[in-house]
Amino acid sequence: MNTNIKTLGELKKSGYKPVSVKEEIRRNLIKKLKDKESTFPGIIGYEDTVIPDTERALLSRHNILFLGLRGQAKTRMARQMTDLLDEYIPVVEGSEVNDDPFNPLSRYAKDLIAEKGDQTPITWLHSSARYGEKLATPDVSVADLVGDIDPIKAANLKLSYADERVIHFGIIPRSNRGIFVINELPDLQARIQVSLFNILQEGDIQIRGFKVRMPLDILFVFTANPEDYTNRGSIVTPLKDRIESQIITHYPKTIENSLLITEQEADIHDEQVAKVQIADMVKRLIEQVSFEARNSEYVDKKSGVSARLTIAAYENAVSAGERRAIINKEKDTQVRIADLQAIIPAITGKIELVYEGEQEGPLQVAHNLLDKAIRTLFATYFPNPDSFKKKKAGGPVENPYRSVIQWFDKGNSVQLLQDISDKQYETTLSKVEGLKELIKASFPKVNNKEALLLMEFVLHGLSAYSLISKKVVENETRFSDLLGTMMNFSLGGDAEEPEE
Repeated sequence: MNTNIKTLGELKKSGYKPVSVKEEIRRNLIKKLKDKESTFPGIIGYEDTVIPDTERALLSRHNILFLGLRGQAKTRMARQMTDLLDEYIPVVEGSEVNDDPFNPLSRYAKDLIAEKGDQTPITWLHSSARYGEKLATPDVSVADLVGDIDPIKAANLKLSYADERVIHFGIIPRSNRGIFVINELPDLQARIQVSLFNILQEGDIQIRGFKVRMPLDILFVFTANPEDYTNRGSIVTPLKDRIESQIITHYPKTIENSLLITEQEADIHDEQVAKVQIADMVKRLIEQVSFEARNSEYVDKKSGVSARLTIAAYENAVSAGERRAIINKEKDTQVRIADLQAIIPAITGKIELVYEGEQEGPLQVAHNLLDKAIRTLFATYFPNPDSFKKKKAGGPVENPYRSVIQWFDKGNSVQLLQDISDKQYETTLSKVEGLKELIKASFPKVNNKEALLLMEFVLHGLSAYSLISKKVVENETRFSDLLGTMMNFSLGGDAEEPEE
């Protein structure tokens, strides 16, 4: 469309024909589908579920309710709908409610067109400005959403309160000819939700006692968390009945999708990218923590575990490696398994615990989730230690972990300090007899850095399977024999480093 058009007369001559916002979105969506363009780029894991549901709802010209737990990209989906709008649309210049020059709604636009006719000034509104959003909170009023009488406007214009021009429009009328989103709809008081009935059904608003009825042209998108239905509020039934499509969102169903989301969303500084490498195995461990949390008996499933947990955890893990490299004046390093202690703050702040979890404490629950993630992933890289526990002594299958466990059984221990240099890290791990040989047998083609990480992973994995002991104290992770640790604990002492 020619955005150089400045008057109503020029717009008429151009052959422009206005359509409703839902028709406009439908038309542009059809074009994208025909051209096989991505309709919601960057939304991962919804390709076969939420996105097709949303496309069908938009083709049906429906208002939409996204229903799902926190961190499921509900608001992001809504915001991306602006990409389905025309780039520019004409509006009456100076209009507060984006009046269509051919179908004006407000008294201001009607009077202006009556006065100036074809010389009525036209301005062009970009698609990015055709989006309104409001977070529903208990203090939101009808005046905020719909509008009210403005006494200051009445005084300045010397108008009676009965004059339509004294109306101050709320955020919904100001979103006319666009998309309007209400986030966390159940948090809106029931009496405020009632004020939306007419807007959704008849498409018009009423303000105070004015006879004026303004048929608004808006695509409404609502978001809600099922938890809210019982904990804080609910969507009143007649309102829910007026929202034509309710779409259920979900968390990533696979580790692969979860990895893609985290890499896409994590804000890693350029200096960190250059200095810190993070192995695929460590990335998967971080993702596995969120999967373990969603299945944990200690975590409230109604509240959910946001994708923000793994994003924040990933950033913390990289920063842990960077901090260590700075302290040791190293040019580069890699994220170690022990560095994942740094993700504990990202876990504790993003999980809601049930009563049993509160008794355990958020810190202990976070450590348990990390250990469970290590246990789950360990069996995908190495033989499952449980399978060797069941073998009789002298059986046909040799336990690949025997030499490592026996080394600890002799009273040896490994102390990994959080901030030791890469050289000290290698020296410490190399002390464990049989560890390097185990890695070479399982992964013959890995380089030295990868081998060291796998060596450390074996120690954490054997600990997760209760074959050796692991004790984390502040900036130290100590591995020792399981029986010796238990005996020492029963005597009330602290494990001591054996003499070499």
